[in-house]
Amino acid sequence: TNLESGKKVARLSLATNEYYKDAKGEKVQNTEWHTIVAWGKTAEIIEKYAGKGKEIGVTGKLKSRSYEDKDGIKRYVTEVEANEILLLGSKDK
Repeated sequence: TNLESGKKVARLSLATNEYYKDAKGEKVQNTEWHTIVAWGKTAEIIEKYAGKGKEIGVTGKLKSRSYEDKDGIKRYVTEVEANEILLLGSKDK
């Protein structure tokens, strides 16, 4: 997204998977979703190269914020503010 100020921001969801065996010895997959926010050049790289289903690595910091939704209820959000994106996997993916 290009903001009125001229800044560029990218907001995307990233899934991380964890695999383990439960008490019965059966393989279990746990997937968690994380919101990634990137600004400037990092947002441009995401826009250009990191499409849906692409494998990426992200370094950054956790940022928490709150806002009021349309019903006036206060909501809390924790996001990863990316400062570096690593493009992983093959070029054909």
